[in-house]
Amino acid sequence: MQSSTNNLNRRDFLRIISAGAGILLASPYISFASAETDRRFIFIIQRGAADGLNTVIPYADPAYAKLRGALAIDVSQATKLDSLFALHPSLAETAKLYANKQALFVHAVASPYRNRSHFDGQNVLETFGTTAYQIKDGWMNRLLTLLPSAQNEAIAFATTVPMALRGKIEVASYAPSALPQASDDLLMRVEQLYAEDAQLHSLWTAAMEANNMADDVSAKQDPASFGKLAASFLAKADGPRIAMIETGGWDTHTAQEGRLARQLKSLDSMIAAIHNGLGPIWQKTTIVVATEFGRTAAANGTGGTDHGTGSTAMILGGDVNGGRVLADWPGLSNSALYEGRDLKPTTNLATLIASISSASFKLDPSQVNKVLFTEANKTKTIEGLLRTS
Repeated sequence: MQSSTNNLNRRDFLRIISAGAGILLASPYISFASAETDRRFIFIIQRGAADGLNTVIPYADPAYAKLRGALAIDVSQATKLDSLFALHPSLAETAKLYANKQALFVHAVASPYRNRSHFDGQNVLETFGTTAYQIKDGWMNRLLTLLPSAQNEAIAFATTVPMALRGKIEVASYAPSALPQASDDLLMRVEQLYAEDAQLHSLWTAAMEANNMADDVSAKQDPASFGKLAASFLAKADGPRIAMIETGGWDTHTAQEGRLARQLKSLDSMIAAIHNGLGPIWQKTTIVVATEFGRTAAANGTGGTDHGTGSTAMILGGDVNGGRVLADWPGLSNSALYEGRDLKPTTNLATLIASISSASFKLDPSQVNKVLFTEANKTKTIEGLLRTS
């Protein structure tokens, strides 16, 4: 036993514990990190290339309805944000945050990646490299190195740690279990078994501490429960401060109208659950929602859209300087489209995320740029994203 566990690292051990004992029934798509700060930061990634043009709808652009055809959103059913943009009707709770100036949207945004491969695009988004696989660690892990930390530990509720959280800061992962909740007697016996093993006893203790932070381990894994679970961890005084939530299913090549509406409703429910679950902590919370790239400006022949470039990002939170859409809008005319097919990006998504990260944690933007960006990817900081920055 001892010889076999000497090569067992923290991540593998905790994965085995959670799978074998059934003690952690958390979402397989949520990751947390601890740091000594009273701020909370949540990154929600939309894997699959979310359609920004039908999320934050440029209804007043004369080319929008023509390009989208039957996929064009009826603006009378949407929430008008300003004289150019409206919000998809499925984002009803997010619209309330916008009305309370706690949400802002950034349009025509993209990472430096331009080749329309999901895996490569997500890698660039999660590492802040200028090309895929150029950088071997994630920007969230590097962000942790700039924060004062009690345990300097990230906790990933997933079979693998998302790329954005990988790096020199150690991350423990927990795979969800379909097994029944372990009995107190079994947990006590395992505790006694590992009591004399210095390595395994500390790992077991860490796993149990994480398990005890969850308020409702029997919660169903619907989007609202994802949000409730994340909030239950982040709201605790001694809980983690940083979370990453992975959402999938945004690759809408066919039947986009119904699929996108359901995806956005799920996202909206999760954000509402986080907002409600955090209570007063919401005032110290920043949420960033982003995707690896957008979708084509024109609908395709199967009721959907294909891989594109520019999209929409969301920033939400209690002290977000919201109630507005930030957009250096390029337009949707044929001459304005990127490569004649996509919304042209005018804002660097990496710059946006680095700017909101530094504002949220009150870090020196130049230091954040130095740590999070490659040299070629550095651009000016976007100011005024938070009211308190």
